[in-house]
Amino acid sequence: MSALKIKKGDTVKVIAGKDSGKEGKVVSVDVKGGKVVVEGVNMITKHAKPSQANPNGGIVQKEAAIDISNVMLVVDGKATRVGFEIKDGKKVRVAKATGKVID
Repeated sequence: MSALKIKKGDTVKVIAGKDSGKEGKVVSVDVKGGKVVVEGVNMITKHAKPSQANPNGGIVQKEAAIDISNVMLVVDGKATRVGFEIKDGKKVRVAKATGKVID
């Protein structure tokens, strides 16, 4: 399995689907399924049963997973593709648009 170009905590822009154009922070990444959950994007309505955490139950709005191919990393306010380079014996992510090292 190759290294993923999107990580938890990254700011991404949605480039396809109903929420196209929206930006948000990555909450979680599903490596096997190739999906990400982005803050405030792909909201769904879920009917929750009463539980210890939510004693009343009811209708809850939450983010659903979106395919990783439908998001693009944002660096300096600009959506960019991501590449990898070896710097000082370490593999780092690099923004294709600017050539800037991301992490």
